Amino acid sequence: MNIEHLAIWVNDLENTKKFYETYFGGRSGEKYHNPNTLFTSYFLTFQSGPRLELMHRPDISKRLQEGQETMGLTHLAISVGSKEKVDKLTHQLKDDGYVVVGEPRTTGDGYYESVILDPEGNRLEITI
Repeated sequence: MNIEHLAIWVNDLENTKKFYETYFGGRSGEKYHNPNTLFTSYFLTFQSGPRLELMHRPDISKRLQEGQETMGLTHLAISVGSKEKVDKLTHQLKDDGYVVVGEPRTTGDGYYESVILDPEGNRLEITI
């Protein structure tokens, strides 16, 4: 079995799509729009691994409060291939104004990683 895709609710669909394209090489498919619910989404494809679906609808905050939607994932880990690439991308993101909540380091369980926040505040682990 394989994970096919992960989905994230976002407030700013276009900005979040641009972030994952710019820094992680995601390639976006066509924008989906449901005129009845005002739901919009993009699927982003990466060189390897599952796709990422970015989703938006104007009433998402209300739907979360009413229990119609749920919160769940605590972070997404993206492998960039080497310690040097973790360091370089983390510093680039920091220089570009993104929040680094965990500087590059080797964790207790042996991962070399940093942790940043995407434009929506989602935690991303950048790892080897």
